[in-house]
Amino acid sequence: MLPKFDPNEIKVVYLKCTSGEVGATSALAPKIGSLDLSPEKVGDDIAKATSDRKGLRITVKLTVQNRQAQIEVVPSASALIIKDIKELPRDRKKQKNIKQSGNNTFDEIVSIACQMQHRSLIRELSGTINEILATAQSVGCSVDGHYPHDIIEDINCGAVECPDS
Repeated sequence: MLPKFDPNEIKVVYLKCTSGEVGATSALAPKIGSLDLSPEKVGDDIAKATSDRKGLRITVKLTVQNRQAQIEVVPSASALIIKDIKELPRDRKKQKNIKQSGNNTFDEIVSIACQMQHRSLIRELSGTINEILATAQSVGCSVDGHYPHDIIEDINCGAVECPDS
C-alpha cells in the first residue's frame, strides 16, 4: 500500500531544458509524473519563466508543494555571460554551433563571479573570477577588448587587482 500523501512535504527537482521553448512532455513525464503534476502544464510554466534567455540550455529548479510547482531558474556561468553580451535570441533548430563575439567589461565578469561564488568550490573570489574568465574564453567573447586568457595570466602574476569579496 502506498504511503499517505503529505500536502506540506516539499520536493525539489532539477531539470535541464532549453529556455523559451515548451519541452517534450515525454521527457518531462518520467521526472515529474510521480509527483502527480501535468507535464504539459509544467512545460508551459517553464517556457514562460525562461522566456528572457531564449535558445540557451539552462537548469530549472522545480519546488513542488501540495501539487503546485514553483519554477526558479538556476543560472550557469555561460548563460550569464551570453546574457551580459546581449546576444540576439537564436533558433536552435536553424542556427548551429554559434560562436559568440561580444565584449564584456571586467566589472561585469566580477559581478557574475559574485553571483556564482556560492556554487564554486574555490575559496577566494579571484579563483572564481578565473573560472568565469575561462568560461568567457570558451564561449568566445572578449573582456575589455582583450583575450580572456591574457587577463587570467595577469591575475595570476598580480598585475590585475581583484576585489576581496
